[in-house]
Amino acid sequence: MEPFRFSAWAEAYSQKTNRSLAGTRLYIGHDGGASCGIDQADLAQAQDWGMVPSRDSAEMQTGHAIDATMPLGDVVDARELTGAEAMRFAQEHMLVLDALMRQMRKDVDFTGIRIAVCLILEPKTAVLLRQLKAAGAIVGAYCGSEANDERVAAQLRTEGIPVAYDPDWTPAQAHQGALDLLDEIQPNIIIDDGASFARLAAMERPELMGHIIGVAEETTSGIRAFQAMQDAGALTFPVIAVNDSMLKTGFDNAHGTGETCITTLQRILGSDCFAGSNVSVVGYGPVGRGFAHRVRALGANVTICDTDPVVALQAVFDGFRAYDIDQAIGESDIVVSATGVRHTITLQHMRRMKPNAVLSVIGGIANEIALDQIDGFHAENKRELRDLAVPDGPVIRLISEGDGVNYTVGGGNPIEIMDLSFAVQASAVAHLLRHRGTLQPGLQRLGRDIARHIADIALRTRGYRASHAVADNGYDWTLTRFAENEKE
Repeated sequence: MEPFRFSAWAEAYSQKTNRSLAGTRLYIGHDGGASCGIDQADLAQAQDWGMVPSRDSAEMQTGHAIDATMPLGDVVDARELTGAEAMRFAQEHMLVLDALMRQMRKDVDFTGIRIAVCLILEPKTAVLLRQLKAAGAIVGAYCGSEANDERVAAQLRTEGIPVAYDPDWTPAQAHQGALDLLDEIQPNIIIDDGASFARLAAMERPELMGHIIGVAEETTSGIRAFQAMQDAGALTFPVIAVNDSMLKTGFDNAHGTGETCITTLQRILGSDCFAGSNVSVVGYGPVGRGFAHRVRALGANVTICDTDPVVALQAVFDGFRAYDIDQAIGESDIVVSATGVRHTITLQHMRRMKPNAVLSVIGGIANEIALDQIDGFHAENKRELRDLAVPDGPVIRLISEGDGVNYTVGGGNPIEIMDLSFAVQASAVAHLLRHRGTLQPGLQRLGRDIARHIADIALRTRGYRASHAVADNGYDWTLTRFAENEKE
């Protein structure tokens, strides 16, 4: 039997199942992993990734547990399932969204509400669409051609959910496809990614805006766009900043994107690609932080490049080096951009890179790497790796044509992570419906009580619970520490 290596196991399990490693129990057998070759170094790496080792087989029944003793050959490969099977597999592990929707349907009427969804289309998204449709909503989805699951699109169409998507669309055809879906659905609510659909509707279908109750936006880049609209006095409808929920930024971004970007890069470059490598992470927000901590666990030497001195200092206190990008990039074997800002990596930066160094975007927006400055560069969908000759610079290795690696050539963020994010999305839709006609135009956030409720469900599905507080601890603001001491 080959010795257990966490790096190889994590890559294989994550890529096959698209399940989250973070937030799960890791069953290692009653003997603490001895029989399957799991040692203390493996357990330390697993815990750094957010897994809780367990010797209790009964805990495998929580629904959020992974059996490390199971041969990888016996693990289901969700990539090989049919569309219907992949959707069913995802739904089996999205227990939070299911429980939340059953609760909300008791007091929120979704019947006849027209919802246009602009999201990456894959099995987890399909579960959200199915849940909304089952609640009585009329739903349709638009998805760009660069990062979608054709199995899922075909299956949803058979279930009566319109899907505007064609992998062979030209940019002009994709634009028209988006408008056609808007015309078909005539949405009351838009679930948006990057503010794409809402801005399109506002600019090119203004006659539809009279029907809009509000928008639920799930990305940092989308919130920036809506903030710019608001600052310009052009935001005429309520926007729920789903992205600003702690359950989105603290879980989807940090754990979901961070984890799946790593395992996808491992699949492309080799499971040990980070061991001993100099890795520069540009941007130390939740995505960059989640990535940096995990690749360090796999043996990488990590440098952080962030323009905010406070954030850079935080990285130093987290045990990382923090340097200017011009200094770090020339010493790096792997460079990842995690900012969501256009031209984070410029042509000048690429010219500074080492020959054969790897360049990738994690998360990402269009042209986060300034590939549009390279004459003759044309992106090819689904291309995982290319040797890129930088003008007046080295030949470097470009991942996924400079687009977000996790959603273009990976399976997207893990199932259990998107379970939380889509629970927040569904809560945002319910909030818009509960307060229909009373919400003011502009960016708004969900209350902490909603996040706490979702988190409580998530804890319970994992066999955990939050602690309770003492109902009355006798707090008296006039009672200082001096008075307390005098009582003794």
